[in-house]
Amino acid sequence: MKDQGAGEKLGKFEHPHITATGDARASVVLTGPETLWFNTGTLCNITCANCYIESSPVNDRLVYISTAEVAAYLDQIAARDWPVTEIGFTGGEPFMNPEIIDMARICLERGFCVLILTNAMRPMMRKTMRAGLVALQRDFGDMLTLRVSIDHWSAEYHDTERGDGAFAKTLEGMRWLRDAGLRIAAAGRTVWGESEADARAGFAALFAENNFKIDAQNPSETVLFPEMDGTAEVPEITTACWDILGKSPRDVMCASSRMVVKRKGAPRPVVLACTLLPYSPEFELGETLAEAETEVFLNHPHCAKFCVLGGASCSA
Repeated sequence: MKDQGAGEKLGKFEHPHITATGDARASVVLTGPETLWFNTGTLCNITCANCYIESSPVNDRLVYISTAEVAAYLDQIAARDWPVTEIGFTGGEPFMNPEIIDMARICLERGFCVLILTNAMRPMMRKTMRAGLVALQRDFGDMLTLRVSIDHWSAEYHDTERGDGAFAKTLEGMRWLRDAGLRIAAAGRTVWGESEADARAGFAALFAENNFKIDAQNPSETVLFPEMDGTAEVPEITTACWDILGKSPRDVMCASSRMVVKRKGAPRPVVLACTLLPYSPEFELGETLAEAETEVFLNHPHCAKFCVLGGASCSA
C-alpha cells in the first residue's frame, strides 16, 4: 500500500492505516480477550514526574467508575462469551475510588481473578480500605493480587519519580499487605541505564530483606516497564514487521485486553483498545464490548516502543 493521497508526504503516526513511508500499518485483532481493565479514575494522591496518564490530586479527566457500571460490563462478558479470566483495576490510584472494594468483590464473586494496581500509600492504608482488603483475602485468597508500583529498588531513584519519602511509605504499605496475607506483585521501570539483570537483582535483594513473597526473576510477578515517552523517536510498525521481528499480533496487549473508562461529563463509560492511551480518541471503540471487538491499528508511538518492541504488558 503506497497511496498517500494527492502526493502529500505523510508524517509519522498521522494516517490511521498508512505509515510515513507509505506502507500498510500493522493492526491487531482481538483474538482471545483475557483481561478487562477498568480505570477507576485519574485522581491520585501524588503527582509523579512522568505519569503516562497524568494522574494527580487534581486530574479528574477520567472520573470515578461505579460498581453498577462495572457489573454491567461483567454481564456483557457473559453475554459475549468472552474467555476473560482476569479483571484489572488501574488509575490514578484505585484506592481513591470509594467503591474499589465493592467493585473488586463483585468480580471475585463471579469467579474472576482481580488485579489492582496501587502505590500502596495513604489511600490504600485508610482503615476502611484495609478492612475491606482483609475481608477480600479471607473470602477469596490468592484470587486477588495487588501490584505495587515501586519504580526502583532504591529510595533515591523511586523518590526522584514520586517525591521525597514516597519509597518509605510504599514499603510501609507493602509490609502491611505482607502481614495481612495478601498476594503482592511489583511494577518497576527501566529508565536509569541499568541492565534488566541488575534491576532484577536489586529488586530480589529488596524483597528478600523485607520477606516479600515476590519473585524478582518472574516477569509476571515483577514487571519492568520501559519508559512511555510519546515524544521519543520510534519506528512505525508495518505489516511486514511481524516477520522481520519474529513476532505475532497475538503477542500484543490489544489482542487480549480492553479498558473501560468514564470521561468527565460523559453519561456512560466507553471501551478503549489500550490501557496506555486514555486520551487518544482514535483508540476509543464504543460503549459496549461488542463494539470493542473491532480491529486496532497500531497508530501511536506507545504501540511500537512499549508493546511491540518493548514486549511489555499490563496484565499479570
